[in-house]
Amino acid sequence: MSTLEIIKYPNPLLKKKSKAVKRVDDRTKKLITDMTETMHEAPGVGLAAPQVGELLRIIVVDIGEGPLAIVNPKLKKRSGEQIFVEGCLSLPNLEAPVKRASKILVSGMDRNGKAFLLEAEALLATVIQHEMDHLDGKLFIDRADPGQIKHLSREETSKRDSTCSLEKSEECMM
Repeated sequence: MSTLEIIKYPNPLLKKKSKAVKRVDDRTKKLITDMTETMHEAPGVGLAAPQVGELLRIIVVDIGEGPLAIVNPKLKKRSGEQIFVEGCLSLPNLEAPVKRASKILVSGMDRNGKAFLLEAEALLATVIQHEMDHLDGKLFIDRADPGQIKHLSREETSKRDSTCSLEKSEECMM
Protein backbone atom coordinates (compact mmCIF):
# COMPACT_ATOMS: atom_id res chain seq x y z
CA MET A 1 0.00 0.00 0.00
CA SER A 2 1.10 3.53 -0.64
CA THR A 3 -0.31 6.99 -0.29
CA LEU A 4 -0.89 8.77 -3.58
CA GLU A 5 -0.58 12.48 -4.32
CA ILE A 6 -3.96 14.22 -4.47
CA ILE A 7 -3.95 16.68 -7.34
CA LYS A 8 -5.28 20.14 -6.65
CA TYR A 9 -7.46 22.51 -8.63
CA PRO A 10 -6.80 24.02 -11.20
CA ASN A 11 -5.02 20.89 -12.50
CA PRO A 12 -6.71 20.24 -15.90
CA LEU A 13 -7.11 16.50 -15.15
CA LEU A 14 -9.88 17.44 -12.70
CA LYS A 15 -12.01 18.73 -15.59
CA LYS A 16 -11.63 15.68 -17.85
CA LYS A 17 -14.06 12.79 -18.27
CA SER A 18 -12.82 9.40 -17.02
CA LYS A 19 -12.85 6.16 -18.99
CA ALA A 20 -14.68 3.00 -17.96
CA VAL A 21 -12.62 0.22 -16.45
CA LYS A 22 -12.70 -2.71 -18.91
CA ARG A 23 -11.86 -5.33 -16.30
CA VAL A 24 -10.82 -5.35 -12.68
CA ASP A 25 -7.26 -6.67 -12.55
CA ASP A 26 -4.39 -6.54 -10.05
CA ARG A 27 -3.51 -2.98 -11.11
CA THR A 28 -7.12 -1.88 -10.47
CA LYS A 29 -7.14 -3.58 -7.07
CA LYS A 30 -3.86 -1.91 -6.09
CA LEU A 31 -5.20 1.48 -7.19
CA ILE A 32 -8.33 0.94 -5.06
CA THR A 33 -6.19 -0.03 -2.05
CA ASP A 34 -3.90 2.98 -2.51
CA MET A 35 -6.85 5.34 -3.04
CA THR A 36 -8.50 4.08 0.16
CA GLU A 37 -5.30 4.61 2.14
CA THR A 38 -4.89 8.07 0.60
CA MET A 39 -8.48 9.01 1.46
CA HIS A 40 -8.05 7.91 5.07
CA GLU A 41 -4.68 9.64 5.39
CA ALA A 42 -5.95 12.93 3.91
CA PRO A 43 -8.40 12.67 5.90
CA GLY A 44 -11.55 12.49 3.79
CA VAL A 45 -14.71 10.48 3.26
CA GLY A 46 -14.41 9.99 -0.49
CA LEU A 47 -11.91 10.02 -3.33
CA ALA A 48 -12.19 9.57 -7.09
CA ALA A 49 -9.45 8.22 -9.35
CA PRO A 50 -9.05 11.51 -11.27
CA GLN A 51 -8.05 13.15 -7.98
CA VAL A 52 -4.93 10.96 -7.96
CA GLY A 53 -4.23 11.46 -11.65
CA GLU A 54 -5.97 8.35 -12.99
CA LEU A 55 -8.75 9.02 -15.53
CA LEU A 56 -10.62 5.84 -14.62
CA ARG A 57 -14.20 5.46 -13.36
CA ILE A 58 -13.33 4.38 -9.81
CA ILE A 59 -14.42 5.92 -6.51
CA VAL A 60 -13.79 4.99 -2.89
CA VAL A 61 -15.95 6.09 0.02
CA ASP A 62 -15.85 5.68 3.80
CA ILE A 63 -18.31 7.59 5.98
CA GLY A 64 -17.36 5.55 9.04
CA GLU A 65 -19.05 2.29 8.05
CA GLY A 66 -15.99 0.79 6.38
CA PRO A 67 -14.49 1.48 2.97
CA LEU A 68 -16.50 0.96 -0.18
CA ALA A 69 -15.09 0.91 -3.72
CA ILE A 70 -17.28 1.34 -6.78
CA VAL A 71 -15.86 0.66 -10.22
CA ASN A 72 -17.82 2.11 -13.16
CA PRO A 73 -20.58 3.57 -10.95
CA LYS A 74 -23.86 4.44 -12.65
CA LEU A 75 -26.70 6.34 -11.05
CA LYS A 76 -29.87 4.33 -11.69
CA LYS A 77 -32.39 6.28 -9.60
CA ARG A 78 -32.47 9.42 -7.52
CA SER A 79 -35.14 10.92 -5.32
CA GLY A 80 -35.62 13.68 -2.78
CA GLU A 81 -33.35 16.61 -2.09
CA GLN A 82 -30.85 17.48 0.59
CA ILE A 83 -28.19 20.08 1.10
CA PHE A 84 -24.80 19.39 2.65
CA VAL A 85 -21.89 21.79 2.99
CA GLU A 86 -19.30 20.08 0.84
CA GLY A 87 -15.55 20.34 0.68
CA CYS A 88 -13.08 18.54 -1.54
CA LEU A 89 -9.61 17.11 -1.10
CA SER A 90 -8.67 18.72 -4.44
CA LEU A 91 -9.97 22.15 -3.29
CA PRO A 92 -8.87 22.00 0.36
CA ASN A 93 -9.65 25.57 1.39
CA LEU A 94 -13.16 25.84 -0.04
CA GLU A 95 -16.61 24.72 1.05
CA ALA A 96 -20.15 25.43 -0.07
CA PRO A 97 -23.69 24.13 0.35
CA VAL A 98 -24.65 21.83 -2.52
CA LYS A 99 -28.09 20.41 -3.28
CA ARG A 100 -28.17 16.74 -4.30
CA ALA A 101 -30.57 13.81 -4.27
CA SER A 102 -31.22 12.49 -0.77
CA LYS A 103 -31.64 8.88 -1.90
CA ILE A 104 -29.93 7.11 -4.80
CA LEU A 105 -29.61 3.70 -6.39
CA VAL A 106 -26.19 3.12 -7.92
CA SER A 107 -24.80 0.16 -9.84
CA GLY A 108 -21.17 -0.78 -10.31
CA MET A 109 -18.54 -3.39 -9.60
CA ASP A 110 -16.72 -4.03 -6.36
CA ARG A 111 -12.94 -4.34 -5.98
CA ASN A 112 -13.16 -7.95 -7.24
CA GLY A 113 -15.13 -7.11 -10.38
CA LYS A 114 -18.45 -8.40 -9.04
CA ALA A 115 -21.50 -6.36 -10.12
CA PHE A 116 -23.75 -4.94 -7.40
CA LEU A 117 -26.53 -2.46 -6.69
CA LEU A 118 -26.42 -0.12 -3.72
CA GLU A 119 -29.14 2.03 -2.21
CA ALA A 120 -27.71 5.03 -0.37
CA GLU A 121 -29.21 7.96 1.44
CA ALA A 122 -28.18 10.96 3.55
CA LEU A 123 -24.41 11.54 3.77
CA LEU A 124 -23.50 8.37 1.84
CA ALA A 125 -25.71 9.44 -1.09
CA THR A 126 -24.07 12.87 -1.15
CA VAL A 127 -20.52 11.50 -1.01
CA ILE A 128 -21.18 9.01 -3.82
CA GLN A 129 -22.72 11.73 -6.01
CA HIS A 130 -19.81 14.10 -5.24
CA GLU A 131 -17.24 11.46 -6.22
CA MET A 132 -19.18 10.44 -9.34
CA ASP A 133 -19.11 14.08 -10.45
CA HIS A 134 -15.31 13.89 -10.46
CA LEU A 135 -15.54 11.07 -13.03
CA ASP A 136 -17.28 13.49 -15.40
CA GLY A 137 -14.90 16.39 -14.77
CA LYS A 138 -17.27 18.24 -12.44
CA LEU A 139 -16.37 19.79 -9.12
CA PHE A 140 -18.67 20.69 -6.24
CA ILE A 141 -18.03 24.38 -6.95
CA ASP A 142 -19.65 23.83 -10.38
CA ARG A 143 -22.90 22.95 -8.56
CA ALA A 144 -22.68 25.60 -5.84
CA ASP A 145 -24.01 29.14 -5.84
CA PRO A 146 -20.83 31.21 -6.38
CA GLY A 147 -21.95 33.61 -3.66
CA GLN A 148 -22.04 30.78 -1.13
CA ILE A 149 -18.54 29.40 -1.74
CA LYS A 150 -16.57 30.02 1.43
CA HIS A 151 -12.79 30.37 1.51
CA LEU A 152 -11.55 28.79 4.73
CA SER A 153 -8.70 30.09 6.81
CA ARG A 154 -5.79 27.79 7.65
CA GLU A 155 -7.23 27.42 11.18
CA GLU A 156 -10.69 26.47 9.90
CA THR A 157 -9.20 23.92 7.50
CA SER A 158 -7.04 22.45 10.28
CA LYS A 159 -10.03 22.20 12.65
CA ARG A 160 -12.13 20.44 9.98
CA ASP A 161 -9.30 17.99 9.24
CA SER A 162 -8.81 17.13 12.92
CA THR A 163 -12.58 16.59 13.35
CA CYS A 164 -12.55 14.24 10.37
CA SER A 165 -9.58 12.31 11.80
CA LEU A 166 -11.51 11.65 15.00
CA GLU A 167 -14.87 10.81 13.48
CA LYS A 168 -16.34 10.61 10.03
CA SER A 169 -18.88 13.39 9.79
CA GLU A 170 -20.49 15.86 7.44
CA GLU A 171 -17.48 18.11 8.08
CA CYS A 172 -15.08 15.77 6.28
CA MET A 173 -13.87 16.53 2.79
CA MET A 174 -14.82 14.36 -0.13
